[in-house]
Amino acid sequence: MSELEYQPHISILPIEDGGGYLIEFPDLPGCISDGDTIDEAANGRDAISCWIETAKQYGDEIPQPNSCLTV
Repeated sequence: MSELEYQPHISILPIEDGGGYLIEFPDLPGCISDGDTIDEAANGRDAISCWIETAKQYGDEIPQPNSCLTV
């Protein structure tokens, strides 16, 4: 399963929370990253690999990518 199949949700962080951008992967609860720019936040795709590796270590189910973005 490719990490690129998981759809991200990117949002802008308020200045009072440090500003920048937050990237979340809804199919992987708790899998998030942030950065000052969208590109830095997108580096959070590394978080997917860590999330999956941890799930394997604990024998947890790894959800299939199935979130869809609505327009």
